[in-house]
Amino acid sequence: MVTSLTPAPGADDQGDPLSITRAAVVMLNDRTQVTGWSPQAEQMLGYQAMEVLGQTIGSLSAQAGVANSDWLSSQPDSGSLGRLVLRHRSGHLLRAATSLCRLPEAAGTAYLLLLADAEEHAEWQLRQAMLHGLAAESPIALTIYGPDLRMVWANAAARKELPGEFTQYVGLGEGDLYPGSQVLSTGGPPSVTHLMSEVLLTGQSVVDLPYRGHTLADPDREHVWSLSYYRLQDAAGRPLGVCEESVDVTDMYRARQRLTLLNKAAARIGSTLDLGRTAQEFAAIAVPEIADFIAVDLLGAVLDSREPDARSVGRTGDMRRVFHQSVREDLPEVVVPPGGAVGYAQGSPQWRCLAHGEPVLDAVLAPSSSWLAADDVRGSRMRELGIHSHMVVPLRARDVTMGVATLMRWRTPEPFTQEDLLTVEELAARAAVCIDNARRFTRERHSALMLQRSLLPHEPPAHAAVEAAYRYLPADTEAGVGGDWFDVLPLACGRVGLVVGDVIGHGLRAAATMGRLRTAVHTLADLDLPPDELLAHLDDLVQRLADEAETAHPYGAEGVVGATCLYGVYDSVTRRATFASAGHPPPALAHRDKPVEFCDIPTGPPLGVGGMPFEAVECDIPDDCVLALYTDGLITASSTDPDIGLARLSFTLAHPDRPLEEITGTLERILLPDHPPDDVAFLVARPRPLPVGNVASWRLAFAPETAGRARALSSERLAQWGLEDLTFSAELIVSELVTNAIRHGRGPVSLRLIRTESRLICAVSDGSSTSPHMRRAKIVEEGGRGLFLVAQFAARWGTRHTADGKIIWAELPAPTVDTDAFPE
Repeated sequence: MVTSLTPAPGADDQGDPLSITRAAVVMLNDRTQVTGWSPQAEQMLGYQAMEVLGQTIGSLSAQAGVANSDWLSSQPDSGSLGRLVLRHRSGHLLRAATSLCRLPEAAGTAYLLLLADAEEHAEWQLRQAMLHGLAAESPIALTIYGPDLRMVWANAAARKELPGEFTQYVGLGEGDLYPGSQVLSTGGPPSVTHLMSEVLLTGQSVVDLPYRGHTLADPDREHVWSLSYYRLQDAAGRPLGVCEESVDVTDMYRARQRLTLLNKAAARIGSTLDLGRTAQEFAAIAVPEIADFIAVDLLGAVLDSREPDARSVGRTGDMRRVFHQSVREDLPEVVVPPGGAVGYAQGSPQWRCLAHGEPVLDAVLAPSSSWLAADDVRGSRMRELGIHSHMVVPLRARDVTMGVATLMRWRTPEPFTQEDLLTVEELAARAAVCIDNARRFTRERHSALMLQRSLLPHEPPAHAAVEAAYRYLPADTEAGVGGDWFDVLPLACGRVGLVVGDVIGHGLRAAATMGRLRTAVHTLADLDLPPDELLAHLDDLVQRLADEAETAHPYGAEGVVGATCLYGVYDSVTRRATFASAGHPPPALAHRDKPVEFCDIPTGPPLGVGGMPFEAVECDIPDDCVLALYTDGLITASSTDPDIGLARLSFTLAHPDRPLEEITGTLERILLPDHPPDDVAFLVARPRPLPVGNVASWRLAFAPETAGRARALSSERLAQWGLEDLTFSAELIVSELVTNAIRHGRGPVSLRLIRTESRLICAVSDGSSTSPHMRRAKIVEEGGRGLFLVAQFAARWGTRHTADGKIIWAELPAPTVDTDAFPE
């Protein structure tokens, strides 16, 4: 009779296929004959007990012919698992897991052989290994909460987060195990306890819930977990509790945050080419994401758009504060205001960072540091706030250190880490490149502005024919300096030239081209050419410039040269103006008693196109109006639709009786944004027509004696104007000009005297287009001295061609008198 049994491993486990309660049991004697056959064995192999009792177990083996003793010796030691291939009664083979046990107290030698399906046993072993791994080896923390949502069990990974004996935590809720923790997902449950109650009630699982908080084992470091929940239930489907799977994803979460921060920095830092704005964008990324306070300090050379030299690097006294930002609006950390010199002490982290170009990290800042002792103001401020972590990184680009960024923590309890330093270095590197780009752009833009403004009029030119005011506004930093220009050019016989132009493109090339075109207009205007002829000559010049640029840059956009231009001549005597346009917007004429009108001027092709003539149009200019010339940037700055821009311009020019400076200020304020996308130039002119009494005209006979009559008429008119002191000079000039017209020209001949505020103009016209030339006569020659004498007595003189011939004029300086007092 069997009184005791040595079971196989796991035989007491009801789930083990080799458990004595589940396995097929075969009793063997010492000769390995079957002496016992259980119902499970009958079911497994198909043999009835009487068919196998007394047979050897080897007869059931698939390896027939193997001696029983050999089979017995091939089996594992008692209590170990083995494998056996048996033949079913139906003939097919059956792989079985075996456990052979000797029965020590039986009469004689007897064995107990346990049999189970090998595949079923292997599957059970895998399940057991998995359960053991989850409980003891898995890095995933598993916690089981009962129906009351209080902890009843946790695996080894979960117990690492709970210091001390585990039994003290059994029965506690999630809020007690992880105090102060919170769900990160937006729109998620108010708490994990509430979430678990929903899982327990509905049976619906929750996967990958982000969760942030502190553990009892590591209360000083914040952790982030990914949580999953599912309901546990018995075989009948009754809920037993909730299982929580927790994976610590702190490093992954911080890496993702860092990548997100760097992506945000790539999109935000350097959005403009403004140095101060770039420093502000850098600071806005760092606070409060990384630090509680940041200060950005740059060398003075960088702020002045100069290249930092070796003497600047290492001298913190040359650094100035550009921007700082704190988690508090009152900026309690600030010692130096924006724009002030920072003055860090020698040996301070900022001094070392600037001198060596390497970051300095004080993860735990000691209040007794020597550099703090040398700086009483900063030391006391940092001690008051409890600043405990400090970091300084260089702002370095293209192997040049341009400044430093100082970051501090006092509200955030965690100190700076090497990961924080690496992140800040990457942010600082990007900010430094953007700052250097802004510095270089600012330097080039200042150079272009200096060049352009040196080529433009510095003050509104004073002229007797018009009162003028102007504005030139460069484009914002993105577009750069352009090539817009304007001019008020004094012309002969009480006339004035008004010009405004726009060179294609931006930058130094556009500014230089503008200067060349403006000089050309001055030269051509001195020749007193009509507006259409002047634009034709200017068009030829632009074509030559374009050809030169194309030769110098055959494959690049630098070869593109072009411009638009509007040129007009206002005559203060006739009160009329002649305009010609080369692809430029028409001038606006603002009246007191009717709406603003735009002169109907044929728009020719832009300068540089060539092949088409320009057309000049003459129009009346009322005495009480205002004439506005402008570039297209004025009407397209606030709207891409030119019609809307012209309507806004008309509204702004209303009431032309205002002072011109007020009108130009209104145009700038209403039509232009703070940062115009294109440069703008506009000129506002109020005509100053000469009174009728200031002009005297006579038709003269085409005869030699006419010169005497011209002298007499001039002397009489000068006496009326109170200019007797100019009689001798004026008579000589008039006599020589009239004599020259009669001797070398054709009739009719006329004489005109024009009195302005400071000039007396003598003009003689005739029907010949031949231009006179001044020359020095030889001793034996009787002629050739007339124009030489005119040039000696006159302030300036010249020739102007007309449709009927030419006009030779000369100007004499005259004392300033009230011209309105002259008789009509």
